[in-house]
Amino acid sequence: MKKILGILVFVMFCLSQTVVQAAESIDKVIKSSPINKGAVFVSVKDLNSGKNIYSHNSNSPVNPASTQKLITLAASLDTLGEDYKFTTELYKSSANELYLKLSADPFLSSKDLGKLLETAKSKNIIEPKNVYIDDYILDDMQWGEGWQWDDDLNPLMPKFGSYNMDDNLVKVVIKPTTPKAPADIFTEKFYPVGFVNRVVTGGYDNVSISHNQSISENLVEISGVVKEQITRSIPASNIKRYFKLRLDEAFTNNKIIFYGKIYQKKLPTTNVYLVDKVEHNISDAVSAILQDSNNMMAETVFKLAGGKFVNNTGSVDSAILMLNDYCRKHNLNTANIRIVDGSGVSKNNLMTADFMTDFLIELSKQENFESLKENMATPGKGTLSNRMLYFHDNLRAKTGTLSNVSSIAGYIKTQKGRNLAFDIVINDPKSQSNNKKQLEEMILRAIYMNY
Repeated sequence: MKKILGILVFVMFCLSQTVVQAAESIDKVIKSSPINKGAVFVSVKDLNSGKNIYSHNSNSPVNPASTQKLITLAASLDTLGEDYKFTTELYKSSANELYLKLSADPFLSSKDLGKLLETAKSKNIIEPKNVYIDDYILDDMQWGEGWQWDDDLNPLMPKFGSYNMDDNLVKVVIKPTTPKAPADIFTEKFYPVGFVNRVVTGGYDNVSISHNQSISENLVEISGVVKEQITRSIPASNIKRYFKLRLDEAFTNNKIIFYGKIYQKKLPTTNVYLVDKVEHNISDAVSAILQDSNNMMAETVFKLAGGKFVNNTGSVDSAILMLNDYCRKHNLNTANIRIVDGSGVSKNNLMTADFMTDFLIELSKQENFESLKENMATPGKGTLSNRMLYFHDNLRAKTGTLSNVSSIAGYIKTQKGRNLAFDIVINDPKSQSNNKKQLEEMILRAIYMNY
């Protein structure tokens, strides 16, 4: 008996030493990095037991960047359901009026709008008396709290809302002319935006786009040199205006005569019939949000879920109510977090690394876990297309990048076959983005090899 007890004590001692050595390996990576260790936040937990494996500043609230999408998306799907569809519908009333009921579909395109009116034409709807748009599905707030004003030309951060269309982007064509002469600049589809043209035709392509908000939101300056015709995308400054311009084009292209104004009005519950509809699956948005970190889709889905939760117009406030309810149902303590948008773009978001790993463990218990996990980025795919290749298929993660912030959270299977949930956030204004991302990989390698 004493011999068996001695063996058990020896085994426990060896295991404890292994755990200590594993933790020391991560400490060494963080200490040897030029990045201040106070700017590094790490939490690692065992996926099966939920026990803490490693922590470094893990209870300190920090901006999570786009890793936050894991949380807002999971809660939104719980409310909307995995079979949810974005459905844009066209109706005709008994008084020969058209109603376009919007769904804030982030996949809706000009072609989709043309298809709806093509169907209307085929049903001999050629002179509607009035045209109404039911846009009450989301509120009018098209820009997130704490978003940076100087990102308003960033195609990754367009405005969003009920009038989502063509990714809410305007395509700008920059076309060379003769050597040393100004290039031609125009929009692919008509949109009222002016250009200060400082682009000349030359032997290479290098253009930059900027504007001064104090002068005009619709005056864009483009500078540089262009050799071949190139296309750049800029966010539409007014997505409602962009949508209505495309609607006018759809009427014209389908020879539907309409001279009146387009009004905002809720769809009646009687005396209307469905002309046609366009649908897109939320599963496509899940992939775009988790793999490609699409901000517009994340914001739209979050607010749509909020609207369904309160059975009213979707807003950030209703979405946060929905998220808090989701966390309560799953016994997740939100005392040390603050979420103000669906994408993680806002600098006002705060979260602890421990909250993220607790959330990831709880998520792993849900019925749709495998589906969500399969949609996360993996080495060679999505936002990890050129990163973390060392881990092959052993890593599923969501990345995040903002000015000064780099983060990654998800699941890793170690060399020893252990399944872990992890969160790494680096918030350091003095280091380059590539240095932050290199440290993330070195920490994950230490986790992978030593646990």
